[in-house]
Amino acid sequence: MPVRNRTVVLAVSTLIMAFAFVGGYLGQAMAKDDTYQHLRVFEDVVSLVLNNYVEPVDVREAMQGAMRGLADGLDPESSYLTPALVKSLESNDRGGPAEVGLDLTRQYYLRVVAARDGSPAARAGLRPGDFVRAIDNRPTRDMSAHEGARLLRGAPGSKVSLLVIRGNAADPHVIDLAREPIAGPEVVSRMASRTAGYVRIAEFSAQSPARLTQAIDGLTKTGATRLVVDVRGTSRGDLDHGVAAARLFVRNAPLAVRLTRGDQREVIAAAAGDGAVTAPVAVLVDQGTAGAAEVFAAALAGNDRADLVGTTTLGRAARQRLVKLPDSSGLWLTHIRYLTPDNDPIHETGLVPDVVVEQPEVEFGSAPPAADQTLQKALDHLGQ
Repeated sequence: MPVRNRTVVLAVSTLIMAFAFVGGYLGQAMAKDDTYQHLRVFEDVVSLVLNNYVEPVDVREAMQGAMRGLADGLDPESSYLTPALVKSLESNDRGGPAEVGLDLTRQYYLRVVAARDGSPAARAGLRPGDFVRAIDNRPTRDMSAHEGARLLRGAPGSKVSLLVIRGNAADPHVIDLAREPIAGPEVVSRMASRTAGYVRIAEFSAQSPARLTQAIDGLTKTGATRLVVDVRGTSRGDLDHGVAAARLFVRNAPLAVRLTRGDQREVIAAAAGDGAVTAPVAVLVDQGTAGAAEVFAAALAGNDRADLVGTTTLGRAARQRLVKLPDSSGLWLTHIRYLTPDNDPIHETGLVPDVVVEQPEVEFGSAPPAADQTLQKALDHLGQ
């Protein structure tokens, strides 16, 4: 068999194995979904391309494109990973000790989920919803969020250049950022009015419940009888850390539901001894509220412990797992989704606030409005 034909057979076989791996991993739905029929069609397409395309085809490159297409047909957090990315993921090689503070997802290109408080990206004015079209002149059209995150990391003080588009702007902006170790308080608090305390959660961690407790205790001693919890632009942290933080506010009730293949549902509930915080609460949310912050907000809203104020959240509340393929590449696949206490979806849907506060458009280089309209609306809603 000619070398080129052997390469074609190997590449097609790898894709078939990928379908088989995914089918076996996710459940026995192969026959029902006519997966093998689609594979036969795919083989026909490969044959037609190889025999009729005007130029010789790089088979491996074409197959990688097919794998990316397979992953793109799933949710934004699932992706195809090259062997190099699989190796870096398995070795926990994140690309360097310093970063710019951006959290990314995929939507045609790489899209900004949020910029961490105080980070280089936040100081440069990057906002949720901005599109990163290129990183150091490398287009992101076919780039996974994993690869984008690695490219954004590096040595402290090193520079990275981003090509960014905001909204419907025709011209992109070039943003040069210096990488640095991201440091900053996870939880900060202050009095927002004479009787209302304000708590900002920049990210969730295993220490979040203790830090929240300390912050709320301090506000209560200062005279706070109601609370505003701000998770706008909060996208970092394990989903279960968001659940743990919600236990401070909810007693003896469902907090979230884990949904797995086959409609298997596991209810995560607060105990009778939870719910130490009893003050009325408003939670500030926006399109940068994602992951643990969404699970936290959903737990409070679903138990009538808080009203959500702001704009609809991102809709990213799921866990992914690496499925390795025979050629050492892999699929980063969503295998668990988190639902609200009422079994409503969060992932790819987001949370719709009880009180909608539209955000003004801010052009690059322009300062955001000095007044925080969302916070003021929440204070009015709580009666200050």
